Amino acid sequence: MSVDSVETAAPPEATPPGGNAVLAFLRNTWRGLTSMRTALVLLFLLALAAMPGALLPQRSLNSPKVAEYIAAHGWWGRLLDRLQFYDVYASVWFSAIYLLLFLSLVGCLVPRTLEYAKSLRAKPVLTPRNLSRLPHHVESTVDESVPDVMARARQRLRGWRLVEREEGGGTRSISAERGYLRETGNLVFHFAMLGLVVALALGKMFSYEGQVIVLADGSQFCNSGTLGYDTFRPGLRVDGTDLNPFCVKVNDFAATYLRTGQAESFRAGVEYQSGADLDSGTWRPYRLEVNEPLRTAGDRIYLLGHGYAPTFTVTFPDGQKRTSTIQWRPVNPQTLLSEGATKLDQPGVTDPALRRQRQLAITGLLAPTAVFQGSLMDSGFPDLLNPAVAVDVLRGDLGLDAGRGQSIFSVDQSLVNDGRLKRVARANLKPGQEVKLDDGTSVRFDKVEQWVDLQVSHDPTQGWVLVFSLLLIAGLGTSLVIKRRRVWVRATPADTGTVVEVGGLARTDRAGYGEQFDRLAAELVRGGRPDADR
Repeated sequence: MSVDSVETAAPPEATPPGGNAVLAFLRNTWRGLTSMRTALVLLFLLALAAMPGALLPQRSLNSPKVAEYIAAHGWWGRLLDRLQFYDVYASVWFSAIYLLLFLSLVGCLVPRTLEYAKSLRAKPVLTPRNLSRLPHHVESTVDESVPDVMARARQRLRGWRLVEREEGGGTRSISAERGYLRETGNLVFHFAMLGLVVALALGKMFSYEGQVIVLADGSQFCNSGTLGYDTFRPGLRVDGTDLNPFCVKVNDFAATYLRTGQAESFRAGVEYQSGADLDSGTWRPYRLEVNEPLRTAGDRIYLLGHGYAPTFTVTFPDGQKRTSTIQWRPVNPQTLLSEGATKLDQPGVTDPALRRQRQLAITGLLAPTAVFQGSLMDSGFPDLLNPAVAVDVLRGDLGLDAGRGQSIFSVDQSLVNDGRLKRVARANLKPGQEVKLDDGTSVRFDKVEQWVDLQVSHDPTQGWVLVFSLLLIAGLGTSLVIKRRRVWVRATPADTGTVVEVGGLARTDRAGYGEQFDRLAAELVRGGRPDADR
């Protein structure tokens, strides 16, 4: 047969290595992700990623402060904004670390739990053939039989997991272990950490928090919707249509101060109703103080602070009166010097153009304890000892009909600059004093009311966070205190008695095990003649 006529068999097609390489890469990635070292690194990164949330203003808490920070820091501020450093807890990178930590903990704990359950069912390991090679070893000859030695060993090792075995030639041995709760504490610690991660994530989804200012004159606030709040921060799954219903009435407020002006205590007398009380109209009293929230309807109501609200009565030329009490905001937290704007429409004016020409704004400063330097007014103490106001009365278009939101504490300065809002009077007033305008309108400063700043917090996972936190501490303490120990006892019959060998091994922390083993071995070979020591 010629060479040309011989058919050469084609080699079998090799399996493309791409698929195996991808599987190997995925397998190694999963192993790396689910290692305990990776979980610890991710936990550290999560703590590190949370630091900008504490150091930088956050848009969810104070959007104007964020805008001010960006404007003050130029390109650096804008770069941080693009990197979501002003929305840390809603950022992509923080969520990615959070999710990876969750996956790492799950992937790490599941196999460890299965392995731990298997080890609990297993018997202690066989007694090593040569106990003298162990770190701790004692050998002695005693004048007792093998059964007596074994009985004394079982009595001494009560509370240990042990098994007794026959080894031929009349030799018997005991394998004993203790300290399995160490791994239990370790698993409890990590499962509690996993539960804490899940609870905090669910809390971010179903919690909400809002703040509202309520006058301390019997005014009420009802948790019926987001419109009742001054600021409202809902969770990802909260739309504000299904809030827990309750009402709070603020009857009075009292504050005490040190001589330096530092606040000593805040107390608000409130009444509340929730559940069946809403139908019956029953009000329940409560003394609301700082760090002592009112808990009702699954929500917590905190007292954050307080301030003052001046009451003005405006008498128009036709004799009609308008009285308004609006909160003013503190600009000096030490003396509670406050600023604000009380805005009024003249009653009875139906023509929109004419109404925009006759709107009034009373703006300026309120001092709870007024101190005058000439015509300039300041506050010398935060308590309401000598109240006074320094006000400008503006008349014209306040922009209330423009369809744009504006601060209740100030007027739109652009309207003043355009001449649509003009100052018609300026005066320092004490309660009961008034100022006359050029058209005969009088503005009287009547009194000062107090307001309280309430915060309503709802977190359905708060109890679980507490439980997991306590379990985390308990698991960590258990894993640190309890130590893994192993002991083997072998009794071999001899012509002169029974040769007893005791060997010990510390599975984890070796500190202190030498003394513990010496005491244990001394009891097990009591009265013996030492042949070898550790």
